[in-house]
Amino acid sequence: MASGKTDPGTVRPGGRTARVRAAVLRAAGDALAEGGLAHLDLADVARRAEVGRTTVYRRWGTPANLVADLLVDMAERSLPRSRTGTLLGDLRANARLVQRTLADPRQGALFKAVIAAATCDDQTAAALHRFYETRVEEWEPCVRQAVERGELPAGTDTREVIRAVSAPLYYRLLTTDEPLDETSADRAAEAAAAAARAGVFTTAAA
Repeated sequence: MASGKTDPGTVRPGGRTARVRAAVLRAAGDALAEGGLAHLDLADVARRAEVGRTTVYRRWGTPANLVADLLVDMAERSLPRSRTGTLLGDLRANARLVQRTLADPRQGALFKAVIAAATCDDQTAAALHRFYETRVEEWEPCVRQAVERGELPAGTDTREVIRAVSAPLYYRLLTTDEPLDETSADRAAEAAAAAARAGVFTTAAA
């Protein structure tokens, strides 16, 4: 990029710069949750974060860059995976984490806005894909360990199992007005675990 700006999320500064980044990303998340990408304005974000416009324009440059950095930050701040010792326990912990996030009024609205933006903006879509890949990579080892313990058949696609846990929760968030509660989270985990045990997620080569 000719501007010479560092790619969003690639620098881990400390001190005042880190505080500015945190304030700007918080403000960007609030603005996205309220109005979506179409109404994400860098000047408004600077005002909300109480930082100079020049700082925001120089560091991020475009709303898409800001959203990309926000998703990097969200992935980094997500809680680490739980280790319960059983496949169902781990998947249930994953499902309840997703459920609590999406049921939160601010976070749920924020994810809706980012997902909607990703359907029409390639940079946002790429950033969203990286976010979910980061989260899948965090939780994938619990399925791999279940294979090693003999809970699941050899050749299980570990990443697909993790995706199967959260997919019903996102579907409920985006397509219904039904409550996103722990019951729906536990059901998603149990369904993914049952399908995995039945060999639904084994690869063709296996």
